Amino acid sequence: MPFYNDHFQSKLPKVDTSIFTVMSHLSAKYKAINLSQGFPDFDIDSELITIVKEYFDKKVHQYAPMQGVMELREAISDKIATLYDQCYHPEEEITITAGATQAIFTAISAFVREDDEVILFTPAYDCYQPAVELNGGKPIFIQLQAPHFKINWEEVKKVMTQRTRMIIINTPHNPTGTILEEKDLLELQKITSDTDILVLSDEVYEHLIFDGHNHQSICKYPKLADRSLAVFSFGKTFHVTGWKLGYIVAPKNLMKEFRKVHQFNVFSCNHPLQLAISNYIEDEENYLKLNDYYQSKRDLFLQIIKATRFKALTTKGTYFQLLDYSDISDMNDVDMAREMVKNKGIASIPISVFYHAALDQKLLRFCFAKKSETLEKAGEKLIKI
Repeated sequence: MPFYNDHFQSKLPKVDTSIFTVMSHLSAKYKAINLSQGFPDFDIDSELITIVKEYFDKKVHQYAPMQGVMELREAISDKIATLYDQCYHPEEEITITAGATQAIFTAISAFVREDDEVILFTPAYDCYQPAVELNGGKPIFIQLQAPHFKINWEEVKKVMTQRTRMIIINTPHNPTGTILEEKDLLELQKITSDTDILVLSDEVYEHLIFDGHNHQSICKYPKLADRSLAVFSFGKTFHVTGWKLGYIVAPKNLMKEFRKVHQFNVFSCNHPLQLAISNYIEDEENYLKLNDYYQSKRDLFLQIIKATRFKALTTKGTYFQLLDYSDISDMNDVDMAREMVKNKGIASIPISVFYHAALDQKLLRFCFAKKSETLEKAGEKLIKI
């Protein structure tokens, strides 16, 4: 037995292997259709691949600047100014990160101290709580209820204290597919004014919003942006989740603290890919067209679901769709997800795992960022359940 077992105390005693790893493993084991983990199964734009190859040929193989290549930061600055009418200085207020998860972890590490409180809305993406706890913070959970998953801001005000250091928001929201509206951001701006509370805004699905809705970024609200860090993802936007590239924007004073941590836990990110993306996003159609592209996939999946016994809680954003199976089984959602992958050949994610209290609402999350034929094959299996 290792010598440290009698003395070593886990910093995350309640954390086990993530549900994404578990379900993807089961999917591979049982040769199931994997609609659990959020990654596309279709090709990326050949134009982007061509640009990447050009930079490989130029032998851009050494470290990028810690903050990210200037060409990309300038392109991001222009993009945000155009979309959200907010100016972030490329030198001092934008940093390229090794994906959104690293940006979130680093932001929490930079600002959350021992016994600080961080407000989280559950069901919440699973990287928030561990990062808070590793830094000695205390998660304060506000539980959202199906089917609408709306934030009750009066409840938020009740849990705010002098110890509240940060509020983490996520729009469009993973796993529910809901979005925050203008009134939500205005209320958040109002309740945090005259406080020292920071806002960390996870906006990785900013270009996947449907039915004519607009993305309400914290960047659009100057008084809110002054206290906020906003996180974005190239992986989600350009179907390249394995590239692990994202970025974070924040006012100069906040970015200075963020970079103090960033330089020691990552330092810099993939150099040739940064340069390639800086060229690629010069054409705004390469990201603005995504709403329609993914809405067509969502609509196809919803059409398929009509022939099943599942009930869809129509997603407004992200590439995830929640399905209610309460008319099919009384099984809890974790067992239902395992049953479906083992015996029905299709993998999903149970929603209860995103709650602090493991609330079972008979909901499963499915990823529709797949080829049409993949979704149709999935439908053939779902209709038999």
